Amino acid sequence: MTPQTLPSWPDAAPTLIAIAAGRAPADTVIRGGKVVLVHTREVLEWQVAIAQGRFAYVGPDAGHCIGPDTEIIEAEGRYVIPGLCDAHMHVESGMLIPAEFCAAVIPHGTTAMFTDPHEIANVLGLPGVRLMHDEARIQPCSMFVQMPSCAPSAPGLETTGHEITPDDVAEAMTWPGIVGLGEMMNFPGVANGDPKMLAEMAATARAGKTIGGHYASPDLGPAFHAYAAGGPADDHEGTCEADAVARVRQGMRSMMRLGSAWYDVKTQITAVTERGLDPRNFILCTDDCMAGTLVNDGHMNRVLRHAIACGCDPLVALQMCTINTATHFGLERELGSIAPGRRADVILTSDLTTLPIERVIALGRTVAEGGKLVVDCPHLDWPDAARNTVHMGKTLTDADFDIPAPAGANDVTARVIGVVENQAPTKALSRRLPVRDGRVEAEGDTCQIALVERHRGTGGVVNAFVAGFGYTGKMAMASTVAHDSHHMIVVGTDRAAMAQAANRLAEVGGGVTFWAEGTERALVELPIAGLMSDSPAADVAAKAEALIHAMRDAGCTLNNAYMQHSLLALVVIPELRISDLGLVDVTKFELTDLIETP
Repeated sequence: MTPQTLPSWPDAAPTLIAIAAGRAPADTVIRGGKVVLVHTREVLEWQVAIAQGRFAYVGPDAGHCIGPDTEIIEAEGRYVIPGLCDAHMHVESGMLIPAEFCAAVIPHGTTAMFTDPHEIANVLGLPGVRLMHDEARIQPCSMFVQMPSCAPSAPGLETTGHEITPDDVAEAMTWPGIVGLGEMMNFPGVANGDPKMLAEMAATARAGKTIGGHYASPDLGPAFHAYAAGGPADDHEGTCEADAVARVRQGMRSMMRLGSAWYDVKTQITAVTERGLDPRNFILCTDDCMAGTLVNDGHMNRVLRHAIACGCDPLVALQMCTINTATHFGLERELGSIAPGRRADVILTSDLTTLPIERVIALGRTVAEGGKLVVDCPHLDWPDAARNTVHMGKTLTDADFDIPAPAGANDVTARVIGVVENQAPTKALSRRLPVRDGRVEAEGDTCQIALVERHRGTGGVVNAFVAGFGYTGKMAMASTVAHDSHHMIVVGTDRAAMAQAANRLAEVGGGVTFWAEGTERALVELPIAGLMSDSPAADVAAKAEALIHAMRDAGCTLNNAYMQHSLLALVVIPELRISDLGLVDVTKFELTDLIETP
């Protein structure tokens, strides 16, 4: 069964009523387990009956629901808990198409996802969002789509492949799998009453759907209050307890994320565990998880375990990735709990703290057992237009990465992007750099960074500097995953290697490549929009692991440094970023000069 074929609760109600009353047999009965009721935070030795992909009976004894053809699942004393929900995520960050993403996370117990495909929106526009939506609808679990709100995310500071308009948002609100508006990243636009941002939020609100938030500023004064007044219903950009408290006090939900590189749960969950705030207004999510994390470490089960390790009561933590999420999106009567009429999404586990995922049921049928997927996750037929998206306009040479120095200068003071480990924000640094043969040269821990235009074939290259990766030797890394406008980011210590890496991605149609000492050491092909692969997650994870090893061999010791690399053009998160238009001071939301004037 898929979301497309699942009957609505009203349509299924006659059957569900008959089963609960004992007049008809269930498709499946789970017995002998301890059912976790997230509405009340109780654990009861109850039984569950399922039919037409929904729960029909949840109570002490489902014997009256059993017929000759009913499948009996013996829980054998295990806990019966709701399938896990990821409230905020981006499929593209896993380097996988929706089908392969589902195939990777279902065995970890994730049965519902709320994904914002704003990465592909920046590359392919509304048609790209529709492709993601359509593939999501045919999966054997629930993948809801939020219509991207900000392409570009910061108008005037970057150029996207396509722009999202209020008319696009209004159209998407009519699609069956759209659950709301994706994260409203243009928080200055909202606070300043930008008509386009207000129109997008109005179209969403009038459709009765949820407006996603993204307030990436430490300023909790009038600008924050103005943003909350605009309508965003949640925020995942908090990094400390004060951020979490500020959100929920404004009636927003605090989404606390644990992704491949974002570790923001431990510093915020104290609002619940120590301050004692109402936990129903707190939600767990991942935001961005690489394929390697999904394959080797887990998905929402990883987040849930982490929250418990941070001192959260297991049943409270479970609420934060089941019923709290469903309630937030107006779907409490549809999923997120084991209760009559809801989608029959279930995990069988022998421990609520370590959470081994022993069996997963989604939409009423077993989809994974013992960590192995047992159903198909069908692929959409992705068109050629989605596979031919890297257009640089020319073959690059090392001269394209030259940074001219002011006439007569022997050294300069340059603005440098400072990478912060495990955090999305960067630091705006100043470094004294030498000049040789009229060019500013990187030195020490400072590397060059370039933004290569790849949507319209302009041949444009913007050069700057970045510090914090720790690279040594002659190397370069290039990626067409470059949040949010997804041009191409190239970081390197050698201009010739930077040209080699960029040209290689044009050759393969996008992805990530790492070069050292004149040879390619790792390549992750991402042919769909330059963002995703349609290969199995394990194959992509293996190539991503080779990339990580290549980065480490070149001196980089940062945790999940690829994620840091891919965010260096994210011009809505402070402090300093690069775009196709130049260096961006995100504290002021304006372009700034690379070389500081004396």
